[in-house]
Amino acid sequence: MEDDKVRCLLCPHHCLIGPGKRGLCGVRENNGGVLYSLVYRKVISSHVDPIEKKPFFHFLPGSTSFSIATVGCNLSCRFCQNSDISQANKEMAEICGYDLSSVEVVRQAKQAGCLSVSYTYTEPTVFFEYAFDTAVLAKKEGLANSFVTNGYIEAEPLKAVAPYLDAANVDLKSFREEYYRKICGASLRPVLDTLVLMKERKLWVEVTTLVLPDQNDSNAELRDIAFFIRDNLGSETPWHISRFFPRYRMDDSPPTPPETIDRARRIGLDAGLQFVYSGNLIGGSGESTFCPNCGKTVISRFGCTVTENRMRGGSCSFCGTEIAGVYSNF
Repeated sequence: MEDDKVRCLLCPHHCLIGPGKRGLCGVRENNGGVLYSLVYRKVISSHVDPIEKKPFFHFLPGSTSFSIATVGCNLSCRFCQNSDISQANKEMAEICGYDLSSVEVVRQAKQAGCLSVSYTYTEPTVFFEYAFDTAVLAKKEGLANSFVTNGYIEAEPLKAVAPYLDAANVDLKSFREEYYRKICGASLRPVLDTLVLMKERKLWVEVTTLVLPDQNDSNAELRDIAFFIRDNLGSETPWHISRFFPRYRMDDSPPTPPETIDRARRIGLDAGLQFVYSGNLIGGSGESTFCPNCGKTVISRFGCTVTENRMRGGSCSFCGTEIAGVYSNF
């Protein structure tokens, strides 16, 4: 742009970045009229996790996923559960992390016996180039790829990475524009568009909503989310309803009562969703997968652990009904 400014088209913020400045994510900088990623290969966290921790309950259940993140996020959620790594870079000039090449990510993932690589913890959109290159290599080496994302990405980069992605868990934080603007520093519509585009591109999609007391926990809003999932993504799309705990700039807010999570789950099931799960609430039936036909438990869970799997291939072992999901790498 004029005066050596750069327009970033990676996410819907469309930041206009002056020379020597960074975008809202804090990890993309204009250097002499050229936009640079400051986090390429610069990992802040890498772990072998149960895939259920992402959370994915219908994508390679019971497997492990090599999980990576850099610092940075293009949202500024006041309740952020990982603010120490997603938001810290916005308050300091230094970009923290250590070098980890895509080749090394794939090598460690295979060595650990993981079936997939997950781009998670912070926001994969802001380390898009690194995630893209790693996903291409992982795919070649027989590993699946998943994004755990806020869904705030433009269509063109999403279309570019989609052939190498197998699954995405998208945070649908609210169904109210005001909430997104006030609490998250973003907008609702682009997230809805991302979800629909992911479905069109044949990704396995699961949705997560963190329910905050007196913020996004009304029956009306929860129904709106459930109906959107059912009508636009399909009734087979899992919905994870997670309990909030005080964090970041909402550390004086009360945690979500378990009764609220139970109520939200019932709303989702009554709306016609086949699979609605309770998150951050260990124990109880909300963690397990039930056959939508016969009603029997096909996968039992406790926290992020699969305690019993009664599926046969991708079907219920009791009645033979196919259970929507991805149960083998390719």
